[in-house]
Amino acid sequence: MLSKRFGKIAVGTVAGAMLMAVAACGGSGSTGSTTSAAPSSDASSSAPAESKLKIGLAFDVGGRGDKSFNDSAYAGLEKAKTELGADIKELSPAADGSNRGDLLKQLAEADYNPIIAVGFAYGEDVKKAAETYPDIQFAVVDSASNAPNVTGLLFAEEQGSYLAGVAAATKSKTGHVGFVGGVENDLIKKFEAGYVAGVKSVKKDAKIDIKYLTPDGDFSGFKAPDKGKVAAEKMYQDGADIVYHASGDSGQGVFQAAAAAKKLAIGVDSDQRQTVDAALQPVIMTSMLKRVDVGVFEFIKAFQGGAKGGSNTIYDLKVDGVGLATTGGAIDDIADKIDAAKKDIVDGKITVPTKP
Repeated sequence: MLSKRFGKIAVGTVAGAMLMAVAACGGSGSTGSTTSAAPSSDASSSAPAESKLKIGLAFDVGGRGDKSFNDSAYAGLEKAKTELGADIKELSPAADGSNRGDLLKQLAEADYNPIIAVGFAYGEDVKKAAETYPDIQFAVVDSASNAPNVTGLLFAEEQGSYLAGVAAATKSKTGHVGFVGGVENDLIKKFEAGYVAGVKSVKKDAKIDIKYLTPDGDFSGFKAPDKGKVAAEKMYQDGADIVYHASGDSGQGVFQAAAAAKKLAIGVDSDQRQTVDAALQPVIMTSMLKRVDVGVFEFIKAFQGGAKGGSNTIYDLKVDGVGLATTGGAIDDIADKIDAAKKDIVDGKITVPTKP
């Protein structure tokens, strides 16, 4: 159900999925909750029970404090500190992300193991680091891998975005909504594709404005609230009454534009109604939850149990790895409709596109 039980269900279900992944084999193209390339489990090899966990985490551009993607990852890291007694170290890249590889090297040289890289842009850097430090286990969010000491933490963003589209189209009074993407790359296009499909499933003739803040390769689009504000302002001026953003810290600008226009917005990654300034909370109708916190924590927990890499774990609607936030109650009146769409996706009656 579209309920407050979301987080509890996700942690328990995904924990089991990850632990099963270390003993299974399968192709990386599977759409199930876990896929494994060449994993193995050896309780004596990765993290002996008597050793204190030392976990390193390298943020994506924008770093901690973005009230979205990076902060969700940090929540999982912080949970490992609290519940597993781990020592933690976090590092943030330069504004252009040019030193991602250096961050991984710093953590490895300081004997942090495992090391988690937040964001698909770390894909090649993690591959190189994993080859250089074969005794260290790595995880990378949003990037698949089959390296023996790397775990890919992947998410079905298109599925959660489909639900956001259903909510937007159902609640819209004008039949006109918008989407602001941070960077025009394949990952963010998954958000767009799911959202558009969800909107169209409710209102085939709905008008959908789409704007990307920067082209592929220019990651500044995830940290440009001014650009997010301008993009959303134009959409509201043109008649949109709800705008969904997948733009990291740039979403703060989208919320500011919504407040000024007295319209609504949909957050992303974390429950942004709980993280933004109080003045902006009322404009956030819901947020598309991408449970990076769950992925990070369950990877660490599996590592502690002796799991090794070589697998890609997919967090989808089936394991509540994505979904919608209900804080504020703005979508409580359409819960049945959203739950029905979720069930159809989980049951395979709806296949959500991953490309526009």
